[in-house]
Amino acid sequence: MTTTTPLPRLGSGTVPERALLHRRTVAETGIVHLGLGNFHRAHQAVHTAAALAHTDGPWGILGVASRSAAVADALRAQDHRYSVVEISPEGERLTVPAVHTGALVAAHDPDAVLTAIAAPRTRIVSLTVTEHGYTFSPRTGHLDLDRDDVRADLRGDTPPRTTIGQVVRGLQRRLRSSATPVTVLSCDNLAANGSQTARLVGEFVQALPPAERDELSAWLDASVTFPDTMVDRIVPATTDAYRATVAERFGVRDEIPVPAEPFSMWVMQDRFAAGRPGWEHGGALFTDDVTPYELLKLRLLNGTHSLIAYLGALDGRATIPEAIARPHISEAAHRVLHDEYLPSLTVPGDIDLDAYVAQLFGRWANSALGHRTRQVGSDGSVKLRQRVPEPALLRLRAGRMPHHLALTVAAYLCCMAPPPGLDAGPQSAAMADPARGRLQEIAESTASVPDFVTAVIETGLLGSGLAEHPAFAERVAELIGVLVRHGTATAAGAAAEAMDSEPPPGT
Repeated sequence: MTTTTPLPRLGSGTVPERALLHRRTVAETGIVHLGLGNFHRAHQAVHTAAALAHTDGPWGILGVASRSAAVADALRAQDHRYSVVEISPEGERLTVPAVHTGALVAAHDPDAVLTAIAAPRTRIVSLTVTEHGYTFSPRTGHLDLDRDDVRADLRGDTPPRTTIGQVVRGLQRRLRSSATPVTVLSCDNLAANGSQTARLVGEFVQALPPAERDELSAWLDASVTFPDTMVDRIVPATTDAYRATVAERFGVRDEIPVPAEPFSMWVMQDRFAAGRPGWEHGGALFTDDVTPYELLKLRLLNGTHSLIAYLGALDGRATIPEAIARPHISEAAHRVLHDEYLPSLTVPGDIDLDAYVAQLFGRWANSALGHRTRQVGSDGSVKLRQRVPEPALLRLRAGRMPHHLALTVAAYLCCMAPPPGLDAGPQSAAMADPARGRLQEIAESTASVPDFVTAVIETGLLGSGLAEHPAFAERVAELIGVLVRHGTATAAGAAAEAMDSEPPPGT
């Protein structure tokens, strides 16, 4: 009988030196990061490690998970080390960022989170909590004061549970202790994410009693900055296959490796109240106007990605590469990107559009990465509001129908609330979405698919403007009918045929 000796855990004493992205001792925490998921650990942490490889500085990161302790516990057990597994058809590249100085779980130790935000040595409070984590109403775009957790955070009789509540209560404690300047850095896929975070923080503060509100509001205006940013990297979920890759290549056990594509992009306003790492040495771009880069990503990448995910899920495809390999889904992606998203934005001057688009399709086709349709399709009620309305309205106001944006909405609704006669499949069922229950209630209370779509649009799920164009709802309903009766290939073909049959603009 043979026994296998367990592999040692990845840690400060077992990490292969060749894998380290920098070789400095990171002892001081300068960044408190809310959202300890895979994206942060494959993006901001990697860029910070690259900055430290160039220049030393007090830029250790205290990572804060919201509720789950799994990653935080593993980080502590591994001396805050983990692997990033870059996946491409050419093979894997394994690196270790080694930039975290601690790990907390907000639900378990909320006071420690507020103390960390308030600490004078904290220069940046950064966030990757997904669009859903900002607790704004999808209908109005403002802080959702009807939510129980938001109201509880405003009362202040329990530790804050929402991200905005944690940020405000931490800044409030900072004002009372040191009043030192700090930057709040959103790294989520929100339009004008810094400005939007500042507005939500301001709305929370304005809802406080005057005794708390006035001094805090004045200090926020004078000492806290909220730069706009654009972040881009495809980061799938961790699986045992990536743990096995680390074990084989490094000879150690890593419980929390992060898979990622080789591509990574970060664009920011250089508005930091108390300094920042030299992120430009890790490839970050600083600009006064992030908006063109943000729209390029939110619409060409994220918007097209959503259509691929929803059509792919309905087509029975588990991954984005499997979905984009289907000719009708690839064609629909090309059409929505070129015909409907691209006319709605201005391409930054330093971007080669043809190369950028070719790179997007190459990234989606990265079969080695295997990004899952269920992951990309989750939280569509928040994501689509950021992506679909403005390009759709631009075309509708010109007297033209955005057929592929209508197909995006139709496919999304089929995934969330499948009409009778449609088996949306397991990938659709696995998509997490805060609006799923409400959408299913609307479907059950309406007499027909057109009534259902009209009711959904009138709720403001996609903003208020589309309700003024009933032809859009009619087109969504028509495409739902095609999806139910004939499937994704016929629906994609119907959208393309309708687009091709329209007269050229101006005729």
